Amino acid sequence: MQMLWSRASVPVGRRRTRLRLRTQVLLLQIGVIAVSLAVGFGVLISGSGDRLRDEYAQRALAIARSVAADQQVRDAVAGHSADPASERPVARLLDGPLQRQASAVTRRTGALFVVIADVRGMRLAHPDPTQVGRPLSTDPARALAGAEDITTERGTLGESVRAKVPVLDARGGVVGLVSVGISTERIRDDQRSDLLTTIGIAVAALAVGVVGSAALARRWRRLTLGLEPDQLTELVREQEAVLHSVGEGVVAVDAAGVVRVINDRARELLAPNGSVGDRLDEIGLTPRIMEIARNPVDTPRAAAVGDRIVLASSRRVRRDGRDLGVVMSVVDRTDVEGLTREVESIKAMSDALRAQRHESANRMHVVAGLIRAGHASAALDYLDEIAGTGRFAGVLSGLENVTEPHLHAFLDAKAASAREHGVTLTLGPQTWLDATLASPIDVVTILGNLIDNAVDAARVGHRSPPIVEVELVAVGADLLVTVADSGDGIALEAIGGTDVESVFVEGVTTHADPTVPGGRGMGLALSRQSARGHGGDVVIGDPGRAPEDAESTIAGPGAENRLGGAIMVARIPGVLRPADPTVIEGHAPL
Repeated sequence: MQMLWSRASVPVGRRRTRLRLRTQVLLLQIGVIAVSLAVGFGVLISGSGDRLRDEYAQRALAIARSVAADQQVRDAVAGHSADPASERPVARLLDGPLQRQASAVTRRTGALFVVIADVRGMRLAHPDPTQVGRPLSTDPARALAGAEDITTERGTLGESVRAKVPVLDARGGVVGLVSVGISTERIRDDQRSDLLTTIGIAVAALAVGVVGSAALARRWRRLTLGLEPDQLTELVREQEAVLHSVGEGVVAVDAAGVVRVINDRARELLAPNGSVGDRLDEIGLTPRIMEIARNPVDTPRAAAVGDRIVLASSRRVRRDGRDLGVVMSVVDRTDVEGLTREVESIKAMSDALRAQRHESANRMHVVAGLIRAGHASAALDYLDEIAGTGRFAGVLSGLENVTEPHLHAFLDAKAASAREHGVTLTLGPQTWLDATLASPIDVVTILGNLIDNAVDAARVGHRSPPIVEVELVAVGADLLVTVADSGDGIALEAIGGTDVESVFVEGVTTHADPTVPGGRGMGLALSRQSARGHGGDVVIGDPGRAPEDAESTIAGPGAENRLGGAIMVARIPGVLRPADPTVIEGHAPL
């Protein structure tokens, strides 16, 4: 499923003639930033002149107020205005306190001028000595009327923003005014300085925006793996088409362990209780499937999920050195497993028929020999002996106690198959089954797996003779199955576990068989799941002991283990029905 992360093919001409998405995003972001800065700073700059003018006007007003409130200024202006008829020489005014104070304030505040006038509007102090004693060049009427006046006017020193404040005597009468002006050229210089600063800030902000946009575009490219929008669209369509059309389940998990893809087939096979966006360990997968998803394996492994056997494999996906996660594929092996069981049953039955054919031929040879030799009575006795073995004559003693047709034929075939492997299959003394199976497939599957494992254990064990004992007991509608063998028991070191219960984990086996898809080790797991599906279970009655430990089994829990090997016990509720009345004396239904 590498195509989930592969780059969709797009004609070269299209990619050359059209800007890439990250380039478009970069240009769009730069454009948006530029327009936003232009609008914002345009509004700021457009009002900066008026704001500076108002700021300097208030500054001029504050200077004029402080001068007009100075007690020395008030007394000097009041003394001069009290004798308007007297003409004071200009030289006395130039050397007077008003001129000195006005000059000091002008130097200290940086104002264009500080002018002091009397009640007649005659200048008592002025930056230009030639203007002292002359009338004001602008209208002083508002200030001399007792009101503050702020205007922008052109005077003898040029255009300025000026504030006129009345000078009051001790009784509150107007005795003169103070006029303070700040050159409009200075305002324009400050405005130009502010404009340059604003432009510098705008350029810096634009540069930061460009760098940020470039970084965002680069991250966009990493997040989309360099794919363009049409490629992403086509990729999504292809992914949907492929994921929901393939016959295998697909689960994709990102590097953070979050499920990103799970198709319909995977939902059917794995039966998760979560969805895309959930963490892998929160969607209810079986431990074996979780292990395969977390630790990628190229070779498919078998796993039991409910009543299904699946083959699961996974692989880690990387692109440009970046870990994109894991993709796991799941294939249903239930049908294959069922067919395998059917083939094994057919083979077992054919082996049984072949053994019976050989045995019948041998018996016929004996009868023919006795007749040719003239021993007719001996031949009759031999035939009576054969017939006296019962209607269920075969290789398995006690089979007449099992009237269920499926199990009868199955056990007969298994006994013949076991004998060909050098193992004797016997029925336990408590075996009695006079009923029919409601779920023959499940019961045969459980019993077949238990017998196969027991035959393998007895065949390779060190006890002689190798024996497998099967006991079937009907308890109402429940079937109890006990399978014991003469093998060496369950060895923990052989299964690589720390508990004998680990034999029920999928894939745990002591027999490696590369010809089996997904490996062996599914029999006991499948048997337990089938039994639990009916409300029962498959457990280990006794793990058994190695031959060298046989003396220790004389007493204690192992005292009842006559064969010495493992004992497996299965309880399958509700699978038995009363015997079919059409079955007469063990024969098949009419």
